[in-house]
Amino acid sequence: MHSDSQREHRMNRIRTELLPVVVVALVALAGCSGVATPSSPQATTSSNASSLTSTPAPTTNSTQAAASAPASVGSYAHLYHQTINSVVKIRVTTPNSMVTGSGFVYNSQGDIVTNHHVIVNALSVEVQFHDGQWENATVIGSDAYSDLAVIRVPSLPANAKPLHVAASPPQPGESVAAIGNPFGLSGSITTGVVSGVNRTMPTKNSFTIPGTVQTSAAINPGNSGGPLLTRNGTVIGVNRATEGVNVGFAISPSVIRQVVPHLIQDGSYAHSYVGVSTESVTPDVAAANNLTRARGVLVARTMPSGPAYGHLHEADHYVYENGHRVLAGGDVIVAINGTQIQNGEELSRYLLLYTHPNERVPVTVLRNGTRTTVHVTLGTRPQP
Repeated sequence: MHSDSQREHRMNRIRTELLPVVVVALVALAGCSGVATPSSPQATTSSNASSLTSTPAPTTNSTQAAASAPASVGSYAHLYHQTINSVVKIRVTTPNSMVTGSGFVYNSQGDIVTNHHVIVNALSVEVQFHDGQWENATVIGSDAYSDLAVIRVPSLPANAKPLHVAASPPQPGESVAAIGNPFGLSGSITTGVVSGVNRTMPTKNSFTIPGTVQTSAAINPGNSGGPLLTRNGTVIGVNRATEGVNVGFAISPSVIRQVVPHLIQDGSYAHSYVGVSTESVTPDVAAANNLTRARGVLVARTMPSGPAYGHLHEADHYVYENGHRVLAGGDVIVAINGTQIQNGEELSRYLLLYTHPNERVPVTVLRNGTRTTVHVTLGTRPQP
């Protein structure tokens, strides 16, 4: 028979040998009970039995520090966390349907920028912030020609800060991200580059929006009204539509800066109106009108009683050039207010950004081969 001291010594040795096994078993069970398990290389290294049984507390602390480490400045992850609380989901009830879109906080007064086509015909507008908070919103201004609108909520979450709008258009090749709610998937981010600037985007209402930004970042239904952002969180566009794979368009920051303050103050934006329909001067049009260069825009028609009627000459006949039937005989606009006009995009953009109704502007044209200047008092563009 063993003495009591021998029996006690044997039990102590068994306890010592079993202790690491028990600790490892308990750690394994913690992973099965819903406790988050880290996936970083450091966490994998620290999961071996020797480190867990020797110094479990420092291992847990270092794992938590790695998991909560902030994303590096300039990364898309940092951009997302920097701006996501300022991007909202918009739900609009119309007489015939429910529409969803996106928007972003413009100022601390609760004003949110989105697209006109998101809120048009709205019976009610609701806004959901990233933290889940819902607010009823009021449409305070909208403009079909720029497809911009402003809605207002009575209060903002503390972390929903206004996003800064760039002072000038971005550069082609610049990295960008679109944040919004495509197909109702809240808080989605897609990335790409600026593919081009100063694009003219046609609309289903038979007019075009000048100065748009083209991007390869995916823009899908539900993204409309959300911000197109640089990596530092600056808004360089309001996402509007897509025309194909990797071809998306956003309203430019220059147009945002021009139109949105008027929507907030006046509820609308008054666009300058010349009252002409134009065609780009292609080489064939240039040849038909005896021009030495293919530049400017041909006045195809002046609207009766419009600002240009009686001041600008419209085309009055057709000719054939290289087998193409083209207009001839009208004025070719080559400058307005001293600014050179190369094409219809430049004319539309200049009128939108640098003129206002009732302003009398000098328009330089080529008329029957002679350069001349006429003055036109701009009107207000009628509603589409």
